[in-house]
Parts: sequence; C-alpha cells; structure tokens
Amino acid sequence: MAETPPGGGRRFGTLAIHAGQEPDPVTGAVMVPIYQTSTYVQRGVGDHKGYEYARTHNRTREALEGCIAALEGATEGIAFGSGTAAIHAILTLLDAGDHVVAGENLYGGTHRLFDQVLSRFGLTFDYVDTRDPAAVEAAIGPASKMLYVETPSNPLMRLADLEAMAGLADRAGLVLVVDNTFMTPFFQRPIDLGAQLVVHSTTKFLNGHSDMVGGVVVTKDADLAGRLRFIQNSVGAVPGPLDCWLALRGLKTLHVRMERSEASARELAAWLADHPKVGSVHYPGLSDHPQHELARHQMSGFGGVISLEFDDRDKGRRFLEALEIFQLAESLGGVESLCSHPVSMTHAAVPEAERERMGFSDRLVRLSVGIEDVLDLREDLARALEAI
Repeated sequence: MAETPPGGGRRFGTLAIHAGQEPDPVTGAVMVPIYQTSTYVQRGVGDHKGYEYARTHNRTREALEGCIAALEGATEGIAFGSGTAAIHAILTLLDAGDHVVAGENLYGGTHRLFDQVLSRFGLTFDYVDTRDPAAVEAAIGPASKMLYVETPSNPLMRLADLEAMAGLADRAGLVLVVDNTFMTPFFQRPIDLGAQLVVHSTTKFLNGHSDMVGGVVVTKDADLAGRLRFIQNSVGAVPGPLDCWLALRGLKTLHVRMERSEASARELAAWLADHPKVGSVHYPGLSDHPQHELARHQMSGFGGVISLEFDDRDKGRRFLEALEIFQLAESLGGVESLCSHPVSMTHAAVPEAERERMGFSDRLVRLSVGIEDVLDLREDLARALEAI
C-alpha cells in the first residue's frame, strides 16, 4: 500500500481503526456502541436529535459506512443487509427498459439476481469478457445505462482494466460499478481509477471473521448517494447494528489480515503452479498470469483467493474432501482458510452453457487463503494432492 493515500491525510491502517468513529459521547467508550434500538425519543413534535427510526438512521451503521467510505477514498457509504442486497439497490437506480453491460464472469448470486429477478422488471443484460475493452464497447447500445464489473472476477481471476472501463463508461454516459470484494480497498481503489460506485460483500474480507452477512456501496457522487439512501430507507434491506459492529471490528485489522493472506497466497500459488498434479492455477500474482502487468499497475497486491484446475472433476472432488485445514464451505475472506467447488456451490445458478462459453469448468476449485501458518496450509494442500 502507498505510504500516504492519494491527496495526503491519514494512512490506511489509521483510517481502518479510526475513520467514521469517535469515542462514545456519553461514556467515552473507545468502540462505537451497538445501538440496539428500533426508535428514538423526540423532545417534542418534530424536535429530535437527527434520529427518528432505526431503518433510516443507526449510529453503529453510520460508523461502518463512514469507515469503509474513507478506506475507498469515497465520501459516502450506504450499508445493506447483504452483498446481493447492495447490488440490488444499485440496479434499482435504473428504469425498466435500461440495459446493463456486465462482466461475463460474476459471482453466481449476482448472475442469478440479474437474470432471474431483475430481468423480470424490464432490465436487460449483456455479458461480455471485460478483459477486452473492444468487446465491452461493442456491447454498449442506446439503452445502456450501466457497466458492471468484478475485478478480479469470481472465480476465474480475470481482470478488467479499470481505467479503460472508466473511459468507455464516461464516453457513453454509463455508471461504472465495480465489485471490489476480492481486493478490498487495501489492494485496489476503483474510485481513484474512475468508478462511480464500488460495492462490497462486507461478509468477506472487510469483516474477515465469518460471523456476519452484509454489503455496502460507496461513492463520491452526491446524487447517486442520495438516491441510494432513499432506496436503502424505502426498501429497508439494512444490516442490524450487531452485524455492523462486527464488520467495524473486523475492519480494524483489515490491513494486517490482507498482508498476511496475500503473502501466503502468493507462496501457495507459486507452489501449486509447480505441482505435477495441478493442471493450471489462476492467480494474478503469478508472473505467467496473462494480466499480471495490469494487476501490478492497478492493484497494490494480489489478494488471498486462488483458483486451480485438475484434469477431471473427480480429482477436484477428492482433493477438496481430503483437505483438513482448508474447510469446504461457501464464502471467502475469513481468518480461516476455505475451499469450494464453484460449479456446484457459489455458481450453481449460472447456466451450464454460460459457464462453458467462458471456460469455467467443473474441474475448477477455489481456495480462500486465511491467516493460519503458511507451512501448515502447504502441508494440508500437499496431503490432499497425495490423496488423488
């Protein structure tokens, strides 16, 4: 991470611990309290302290929103009850008949939301390979209003050139949305590269402890922020104060956890790439990753997620079931290492034809590298590979 954030100011680790937060004015508590209340007493009719109802305002939630916004170099954060709720809110900025150009390799839940829910309300979607700016440009039409990308993508670890995407979106008058869940603002800041909206599943690396579910959208655009707050209040898909507090707690060690996770992932990816039983490894930190130079340009690290492929599905299944420290479970980004089979788990909702078109096979497995001792993790992988 850079010594100082763009424009100066406090550095990342300090912001992670303090941004959006002040000691409790009543007791001086260092941690923002869990404001576990549904409503607030008013001093008189129309005379309140800025808090009326917890769906609309909650001090714990505001602290979380402010902290993540500061880390992303944004001015506004709007929190939701899950990552998909946050994505849904972004898409409801659009009107029936509007068109979205989206990356073809998205989180399976995002694809399901777009194709099986939002398309029923008049939105249309085209899925393209966002590694190729020309393909993105060709998909933009008169009805296009939004460009939606994940980078790196889940689970193929493909990158979109964010400066190129921002240029295309700006020329066509589109809102550029970037899912930054895999990288977090510690390794990638899409707003600095031209994105208008950045979305996270706070469930993952931002919280980092696998004990809550949530999502957030951040932006520097006051108009978009106001519209999203209206949607947040109107729909009410807000996180509870305990979940916000847990995510805020997790943010305080984000920089430490990401450094450890990424260092271990780089070591393990290089080791796996040389293993004779592994067919291919998808990790942008490898020098032979086809977009390694782009990763070095727009990211300050390569993250803690690795995908690898075997030469048949059964080997991948036996590998996953033989792991002991890496636990077979959906999700990622926790302090504990997890493994998954995306085709049957996180991406089961993506149609088989779509998966085949993008080269997403059932032989692929995904690893989320936690912060355990890297030698134990490597030994766990070695034992599982011996089992096949």
